[in-house]
Amino acid sequence: MNGKTPVPIARARVRQIWLRAQKLDQHAPFGAGPSATRAAVEHLGYVQIDTIHVIERCHHHILGSRIPDYRRADLRHAQSVDKSVFEYWTHALAYVPTGDFRFFVAAMRRDFRNRYPSVSAADLRRLLARIEDNGPLTIRDIDDDVLVKKDHAWASRKPSRRVLQLAFYKGLLTIGARDGMLKSYELTHRHFGWEAPPKPASVTAILDYMLDRALRTQGVVGLDSICHLDAPRKPAMRRLIERRVGRGELVAVALDGAEKLEHWAAPDTLDAPASPVGDRVHILSPFDPLIIQRKRLRLMFDYDHRFEAYVPKDKRVFGYFTLPVLIGDQVVAAIDLKTDRAAKKLLVQQWTWVGRSASRAHRRRIEEELHRFERFQLGS
Repeated sequence: MNGKTPVPIARARVRQIWLRAQKLDQHAPFGAGPSATRAAVEHLGYVQIDTIHVIERCHHHILGSRIPDYRRADLRHAQSVDKSVFEYWTHALAYVPTGDFRFFVAAMRRDFRNRYPSVSAADLRRLLARIEDNGPLTIRDIDDDVLVKKDHAWASRKPSRRVLQLAFYKGLLTIGARDGMLKSYELTHRHFGWEAPPKPASVTAILDYMLDRALRTQGVVGLDSICHLDAPRKPAMRRLIERRVGRGELVAVALDGAEKLEHWAAPDTLDAPASPVGDRVHILSPFDPLIIQRKRLRLMFDYDHRFEAYVPKDKRVFGYFTLPVLIGDQVVAAIDLKTDRAAKKLLVQQWTWVGRSASRAHRRRIEEELHRFERFQLGS
């Protein structure tokens, strides 16, 4: 291998590599207990947060797919007690390892005035002083707002929410605890016990971080998968990849049937012996790292996931909140689920077979996993 001439690779092999990188091919890859949650977030690099609560919120779901005895309290412990994770924006709001904080400091120092034009420097100072004097607060603790008209559907009528959000994105406040979607904001330095925040990573270090994270969690990478929803970084990322190829640290690969799409992998990844991923059943969140990059998912698994929560009912194909079902290295079904918390039941709204490998044996395996998933949904 000279690195520059693409090495042919079968998509079945890439699926195997990707599933192994995502730790979906093992029973308990991170162990058990609170330390498993910390290890999972550190390995994945981020775990997306979402507000939709038709079934379990996606951050718990993603962790539960990789930690068999996962408990929601384990994530609360990681965030609020050992403080090994924090919340910030990746391609979406996510839990991120605290050890990676320095890679986000530059983003925190950007000018947010265009995003929050109604927030003044005085507003920001007053809020920070209040938290400095009185301790952490939630939006519910602020009861002296003069309510305003919403400017879009997801906006708040409380002006103070924008001040909190600005302070959060600037890294002045962090979310020290959560009760569902209710966030408790604390001064960042006080929460972590820092005299000063970590120094910002250089542009070069951030690119290395992004590439190394993608290689760790994807195995075989492309520019789109490394720079997901971050297109401006692609030219610089390409130059970094070319340097690593030149040093023999990366090898170009050509996926069968998609040779024109550029991909790369570390030589050790390609040299590792191929072994079956087994036939584990996973009911995955639509925001799982394996699912969220739709083009990559379609290319590798020949499955086109549809997230239809915001699609008119008469135009839905799979259902309102459909979860893909993975057996081994194949997506075999898409199931629209809903949790009836009052009746303590998991309801199947719609079941759609996808792919070519569906069978009665698959239905039995999936139903068994649905029972386990129901216990997870309704557990602590």
